[in-house]
Amino acid sequence: MDQRSSARNRIESLLDAHSFVEIGALVRSRSTDFVQEGKKEATDGVICGYGSISGKPVYVYAQDGNILSGSLGEMHGKKIAQLYDMALKMGAPVLELLDSSGIRLEEATDSLFALSRIYEKKAKAKGLIPLYSVVYGQAGGAMAVLASLSDFSFMENKDGRLFLNAPDAVKGNKNDDFAKAKAQEEAGNLDFSGTEEELITEIRKAFSFLPANNEDEAYNEDVEDNLNRAVDGFFTMPAREALSTLSDEGEIFEVRRAYGEGAVTAFLRLNGQTVGGIATTGEALHWKAVVKMNRFLRFCNSFSIPVLTLCDTPGFENCSCNEMHMTKEMGELLSAYGNASVPLVTLVKKAVGSAGACLGSKGLGADLVFAYPESEISVMDAKLAANILYPDETLEDREEKAKQFLEEKGSAKSAAYRGYIDAIILPEETRQRVISAFDMLYGKANFDFHKKYGSI
Repeated sequence: MDQRSSARNRIESLLDAHSFVEIGALVRSRSTDFVQEGKKEATDGVICGYGSISGKPVYVYAQDGNILSGSLGEMHGKKIAQLYDMALKMGAPVLELLDSSGIRLEEATDSLFALSRIYEKKAKAKGLIPLYSVVYGQAGGAMAVLASLSDFSFMENKDGRLFLNAPDAVKGNKNDDFAKAKAQEEAGNLDFSGTEEELITEIRKAFSFLPANNEDEAYNEDVEDNLNRAVDGFFTMPAREALSTLSDEGEIFEVRRAYGEGAVTAFLRLNGQTVGGIATTGEALHWKAVVKMNRFLRFCNSFSIPVLTLCDTPGFENCSCNEMHMTKEMGELLSAYGNASVPLVTLVKKAVGSAGACLGSKGLGADLVFAYPESEISVMDAKLAANILYPDETLEDREEKAKQFLEEKGSAKSAAYRGYIDAIILPEETRQRVISAFDMLYGKANFDFHKKYGSI
């Protein structure tokens, strides 16, 4: 691929061979004020059309940085808005390839109105069709906001730049490092960054996992993996490895990998069915991990994708930033879990304190909750509980009381006795039991009494 591919080449490299059909190829700027006649080129700096990725329909537009710097003018914006209208009529995803200098100054308020129309179309499309953004070149100001409206965002890691204010206009800033892929990934603004070839692979993977719209089923019939395959050593596996091991052929599509690293959010397949996987890593919870889980859970619920939660947490991280942000962000996550209508299955390794209660617990509405013989489900760490309950006892006696507390109040058996756990299973049979659970929950229906949005 060329060092700096043209907009058309980018489209053709992403879509199935010979599937792309362009629309609006002859559209030109109609401004007569500051745009010189010689600059009114065909396409007006954006190529729009439709095609397919892995046989699935998609509507796509690519801004052409070689025409008026890919700037967004009246007709440029009108083409994009009409593309969203067509995508919504057909229930097909939209893939936007961004490479733009921003608003076209020469067309002034006409450009701003065109931009606001795109914002409206995209906002209405959210939750109905998946929205993808790929930043190949510059996406600043209004274009950065546009990208943030997408469900999934990708960036080319060499020439891509994503920023609200131009780097040289930010007070005290000396370079453009904050606009580059690595910094934007760590800030939670991107799902993936890489070379153009790596972007193609990752976007195609996303299309293979996700439905075309909120009424489509995400299912792959070409499954060769054994649904009864044992997953040896599952209880001690790290979160990311655990989700990969459960998934058919070990393949997952992970989102926001570099942000909120105390949780892993990824799509996996279980006997062909796409499932959203949320797995905490065993570390104390940080608010960024909660933001990440909330965003992921809401997408899954919008597109009827079942959710598997793997709870492994000792509680909340003790830090000042959590004091500032955690309660609000956890409230958002609780709202997402409590209002979810999709099948919810939870695996518990460790659930301590209110943090454990917030992650797909039975009380939050999980349909099935499984634990393991060695799982810990407790109101607090057993040693701390013993210190509080028996402050005057000797250290040796308190250690004995802690063991007793763990057995009687913090074990999987004690939770199962009270109905908070549906079954205690062996780690190696996890894949079989989870697939069986989701098969049983297929067609689950919740009645929401026509509720719209909560206050958060």
